Amino acid sequence: MIPEILDSCILFHGIDPRDRTAMLGCLGAKELFVPRNHPVFSEGEPANYIGIVLSGQVQLVREDYYGNRSIISVAAPGQLFGESFACADVEVYPISAVAVEDSRVLLFPSSRITATCCNACSFHQKMIYNMLRAMATSNLALNEKIEITSKRTTREKLMAYLLSQAKHHGSNRFTIPYDRQELADYLEVERSAMSAEISKLKKDGLIDCKKSEFEIFKNFSN
Repeated sequence: MIPEILDSCILFHGIDPRDRTAMLGCLGAKELFVPRNHPVFSEGEPANYIGIVLSGQVQLVREDYYGNRSIISVAAPGQLFGESFACADVEVYPISAVAVEDSRVLLFPSSRITATCCNACSFHQKMIYNMLRAMATSNLALNEKIEITSKRTTREKLMAYLLSQAKHHGSNRFTIPYDRQELADYLEVERSAMSAEISKLKKDGLIDCKKSEFEIFKNFSN
């Protein structure tokens, strides 16, 4: 299972699969099983590691002083998490990474990527380039979240998010990676208010949905 997952990870793009064992050894990678609802790392811990999801799902979350929870992003199998913070030379993580289902992750010290090793591995330069691409992709996703959550009303935030998901999936039918509470946490709105808006959109014939599956109709943006 691991080779296929790593093939899809941006960090390994353009690197010969035959170099993978040496690469993982060079990175000091270690595999970790994380039970559902347990943290991979927590806010305030030293920001030393970058992770790859091998199975399951990991959410990056932030809580304010009063315990209000905001979902920053979600990482599925083959995706990196924590790379922006670990490579930003911050001392501690400003967020937590939490497994939302039983998950396996691959962790490796960020310092092993940002500095070339003494063995002068041929793949290291390519790996650094891939990390820059990954960080740029994360930045785009964060900018999209900011654009969505900056909308004035719950309805506008919800509609902006659903339109962005339709665009990402290339279809008016899609499945989002969140349940209702998680979607509310991502949009930074009250769940009850969001659920009311979903019901209104369904009643108005603008969407149809069942759990995390959504369909938007042509007049949705009107």
